[in-house]
Amino acid sequence: MTHRIALTFEDGVTRFIDAAPSETVADAAYRQGINIPLDCRDGACGTCKCFAEAGRYDLGQDYIEDALSEDEAAQGYVLTCQMRARSDCVVRVPAASQLCKTQQATYEAAISDIRQLSDSTIALSIKGESLAQLAFLPGQYVNLQVPGSDQTRAYSFSSLQKDGEVSFLIRNVPGGLMSRFLTGLAKAGDSLRLAGPLGSFYLRDIRRPLLLLAGGTGLAPFTAMLEKIAAEGSAYPLHLVYGVTHDQDLVELDKLEAFATRIPRFTFSACVASPDSGYPRKGYVTQHIEPGHLNEGDVDIYLCGPPPMVEAVSQYIREQGITPANFYYEKFAASAA
Repeated sequence: MTHRIALTFEDGVTRFIDAAPSETVADAAYRQGINIPLDCRDGACGTCKCFAEAGRYDLGQDYIEDALSEDEAAQGYVLTCQMRARSDCVVRVPAASQLCKTQQATYEAAISDIRQLSDSTIALSIKGESLAQLAFLPGQYVNLQVPGSDQTRAYSFSSLQKDGEVSFLIRNVPGGLMSRFLTGLAKAGDSLRLAGPLGSFYLRDIRRPLLLLAGGTGLAPFTAMLEKIAAEGSAYPLHLVYGVTHDQDLVELDKLEAFATRIPRFTFSACVASPDSGYPRKGYVTQHIEPGHLNEGDVDIYLCGPPPMVEAVSQYIREQGITPANFYYEKFAASAA
C-alpha cells in the first residue's frame, strides 16, 4: 500500500508522488525524479524542511532540535528526510520546481462536451487517456493552450478527474481568444493541450467551519471542492455565497442544490448585483455574509473572484473586526485577444 503525496512548490507547480509507509518522503521523491533540497539525510541540517498542510505522518526521533524545533513540529513543519506518510499528504516545498529538477506536466486531451450555460459562461469537458494519470488538489487550475496559437489561458477545474475526464467553467469574454474558439469553432473531438496542475488555492484539511465565496465563474473551484467533500464528508458546517452581476449569469444552481442534499451540513445562497435583477437576493456577496458564517473568527474562508471582489471582501472582514483562522483567495481577470 502506498500513499499519495502532493508536493506544492513556491512557483505554483504541484507534482504528485507515491510513498510507501516504509520510505521517507524525500526518498520517495528522489525515486520518482524530484530532488527536494537535501544535504545530510540524517535530520541534522534542516535543509529539507517543508510544511505539511494535510495528512498524517510520523517524524520519528532521529533528528536534532537545531534542524527542527519542537514548536516547528507542532505547527506542521517536517523534515522530509525523516517524514513517513501514514495517509495521503500535502507538503509545501519552499523552493521552485525547477530547482527540484521537476516541472509542470503536460497532457493531451479532446473535447468531450461543450455547452453554453449562459451568455457569460461556457461549460467545457475534456477527456483523454493521459488524463487518467492527472492528479490535482480541488481548487487548482491548469493552463489550456488555445488551438491554433501558442497562447494559453488559465482555468480552474470545476470537477474532479473521473475516468480520464475533467470539466471547467469558462467565462465567455467578448473578443477573447479562447472564447472565440469555444463559441465559434470548437466541437466534440477537437484536441486540446493542458499543462499543470498549478496554484496554491486548494482545499485544505477541514478543521473548522468553512465560508466559501464565489464570484461568477469563480464558482468552478468550489464545485470541485464540494465533490471531494461530498465523497469524504465533513464534521463542520460549510456555507457558500455565490454572486453574479446579472440574473442570466447564474449557472449550476441545480448542482449546488444536489450538493446541499448530499452534504448534510452544507448550505448556500446566491445573489445578483444588478439593481434591475428579479432574483430574490440582490446585492453583493458581502451583503449576504451573516455573523454566524464568520463564527467569531474560528472559520476558514475561501474566496475566488475578480480582483474588486477580493478587495471588497477583505475590506468587509476588516470592518467586522474579525481575523479568520485562515483566508485563502484566488483573483482572476479576463484575457482578451
